[in-house]
Amino acid sequence: MKYLKQFLIILTISFIGEILKELLPLPVPASIYGMVILFVCLLSGIIKLDSVRETGKLLIEIMPVMFIPAGVGLIASWNVLKPLLIPVSIITCLTIVTVMIVSGHVAQIIIKKGKNKEQM
Repeated sequence: MKYLKQFLIILTISFIGEILKELLPLPVPASIYGMVILFVCLLSGIIKLDSVRETGKLLIEIMPVMFIPAGVGLIASWNVLKPLLIPVSIITCLTIVTVMIVSGHVAQIIIKKGKNKEQM
């Protein structure tokens, strides 16, 4: 019953994200609206972390299964993707490296700010 309640909370927030996507004229996916709403609710204390923790862990554990249909779709459309393989590979590699560099710098900034607060 606990999982059902937690899943219902997450589902309700996702539904609110879907409503916002239809109401707002911005090119933002509904899932992003939902994640932002959940994040703000968790930060503000409207929703306690314990209210969604176990179901969140479960959803993260089964997330790789959700990529199987996308992988099958890529394999099924191989003839269309074959001419684009090199440009897409280059863009993917550059994006991965960029994300790693930016994430590393952001992590270092956060660590330095945490150390500065401890010294004060």
